[in-house]
Amino acid sequence: MENLQILLRQHVGKPCAPVVKKGDKVRRGTLIAEPTGLGANIFSSADGVVEDVLEDRIIIKPDEEQSEDYEKIPEGTPLEMVKAAGVVGMGGAGFPTGIKLDTHFDGDGYILVNASECEPGLAHNIEQLDREPEKVIKGIKYAMEISGADKAIIAIKKKHHDTIVKLDELLADEPAISRHLLPDIYPMGEERAVVRECLGIELEPSQLPSAAKAVVINSETCARVAEAIDERKPSFLKNLTVRGKLNGGHDAHVFVDVPVGTSVGSLIERAGGIDGDYGEIIMGGAFTGRACTVDEPICKNTGAILVSMPFMDLHGANLGILVCACGGNLERMRDLAKKYNAKEVSLCYCKQAQEQPNGSRKCERPGNCPGQVANNLQFKKDKCEYIIIGNCSDCSNTVMASGPKMGLKVLHMTDHVMRAVDHPLYRTLRVSKHVDQDLNVVDNVENN
Repeated sequence: MENLQILLRQHVGKPCAPVVKKGDKVRRGTLIAEPTGLGANIFSSADGVVEDVLEDRIIIKPDEEQSEDYEKIPEGTPLEMVKAAGVVGMGGAGFPTGIKLDTHFDGDGYILVNASECEPGLAHNIEQLDREPEKVIKGIKYAMEISGADKAIIAIKKKHHDTIVKLDELLADEPAISRHLLPDIYPMGEERAVVRECLGIELEPSQLPSAAKAVVINSETCARVAEAIDERKPSFLKNLTVRGKLNGGHDAHVFVDVPVGTSVGSLIERAGGIDGDYGEIIMGGAFTGRACTVDEPICKNTGAILVSMPFMDLHGANLGILVCACGGNLERMRDLAKKYNAKEVSLCYCKQAQEQPNGSRKCERPGNCPGQVANNLQFKKDKCEYIIIGNCSDCSNTVMASGPKMGLKVLHMTDHVMRAVDHPLYRTLRVSKHVDQDLNVVDNVENN
């Protein structure tokens, strides 16, 4: 078993402070770092010895033999146990769950469970719902109890028919928990999109779900909440998807309960290894993930490792960049432009990508596009041959409505990944933006 590199920042907030030193013996579940502000406890994910304590990580050399047992967190109230276990949002953001649930709805609020598998090509959330739906539902009930919410809604894409059928059978005995079917478009799963789809409330970019009397929590996070309370289990394991240009094909490899700190490279090898030349390795989703190396470790909020197809060489062609809040930021888009060997000559932002006080951007209405004609005209004026876009399904559709007619060749920031996972490219919208809540109703295809 390789050394584990456990990062001291695996969550929204400040890095944690180590509470172990080099040479210390640790077990699975040993507390090794504590928050210094906003954050969550971090634990050893293996039996072994602390080999080093660095500025940003703790390195653990695992014992040759690993036990199935772990150090248990102290007993306490459900909220105290969730905080003690270091549970964070496992859908990507990594916000400390104990802080998120520490609200007081007083019987008038919602737990919105995000089982949408928002990023294309991922499969671990749905596999967990297939394997252990009872644990997820138990975690939902605990989240309701802690927050004072009287209702819960599981948001899941309608395409997962078999999973939904099984889920409906279990929910028949749970009057306070329902499910809401989502369309198979990106970014269904973005927090405010989940609120809008489930509750019909359109939040401003600066608003949190609490403004709609709701807490949004990932389905895997719900299961970890149940483990913390029922099993007194710290959070040191992660479910994730490994997929892409791998030996054996493009199907998803779902790995369950992977020790935090495991290297990207070892998981790729478990999935069959990389098949020849490739473009890049992405940690996270194709839209919002980042390029990484095989030596980097996974964290509590790592959702996927994706190996892309090689990049097409544009031989220095003039390129325009269209930044959308739903996809990569400007730094990521410029990195992709370099990997395509293109010359950036124009830069535009989707007009719904509103800049926030911290410099980031949020979409005004996730998944609903106002049109991109003005940006395409600017690209044409700036003599772009190609444009690379980071837009959602609907915005990509509106780019395609006018861009090619102007002679612009459109690339999407996810193309090299979508080809590697055998997923349709993001261009023209070919599925419905709205789905009937009756699972047996076939939805009309929209192209708007």
